[in-house]
Amino acid sequence: MSRTTRPRTRTAQRLSAVTVLAVAASLALAAPASAHVEVEAEGGPAAALAENVTLNFNAESESGTVGITELEVVLPDGIAPSDVSYKEGPKGWKYTATERGYTVAGPAVTPGEDAVYAVTVRRLPDAESLPFKTLQTYSDGRVDRWIELEKPATGENGNSAPVLALEPAAPGAKPVSPSPTAEPTTPPPSTPATSRPADTPSPTETGTTTTAGKGDDSANTALIITAAVAAAALIGGGLWWFRRRGDANAT
Repeated sequence: MSRTTRPRTRTAQRLSAVTVLAVAASLALAAPASAHVEVEAEGGPAAALAENVTLNFNAESESGTVGITELEVVLPDGIAPSDVSYKEGPKGWKYTATERGYTVAGPAVTPGEDAVYAVTVRRLPDAESLPFKTLQTYSDGRVDRWIELEKPATGENGNSAPVLALEPAAPGAKPVSPSPTAEPTTPPPSTPATSRPADTPSPTETGTTTTAGKGDDSANTALIITAAVAAAALIGGGLWWFRRRGDANAT
């Protein structure tokens, strides 16, 4: 019986080894396909209409030879680019708003490492979930497109977009427009120069008028003095002429 048992035991061991290798190979092949981008609210699940919510994104790497250099995000309905502000991200990366969302980009992260960053949303819309379609670019130009809104029937992630599930809005929370409208500005008070009566001359005009008036007064005074001197000369000359004529007649 021992001779019959040994071949069967060896066969079972071989089958077990083949099974383990097959499972390991399938897991290795499935690993890259399971990579994706994840999003979650800081501090726990977020509620619809919540304000100043920080969202943490984790873009998993699918390459061990090149690093991630850029993530382009398409914002869901109800969130405008002006409602989002950059909080933190990989060293050297910068945030740029676009017409449909934003990009965060910079020097390539270490190959094989995930790109992790965070943004703050002014106010979440009234929805059950929010998809953040993402284009993930590597330093060699490769682009992973995490944009699908429905998961495959197989249950795998496929190229699904990161989705943030929202809890119901808090009681009393009210929707607001995605982007704040410009507040009307109150015009500044009129300056004294513009609010003076129409018949009141400006400071410059007043100075000019005052100077001209002083010039006219000086001219009039000079004319009066000249006329008085001339009159005195005529009178004096006349008196001298009559006196001299009287002396001549007396002689």
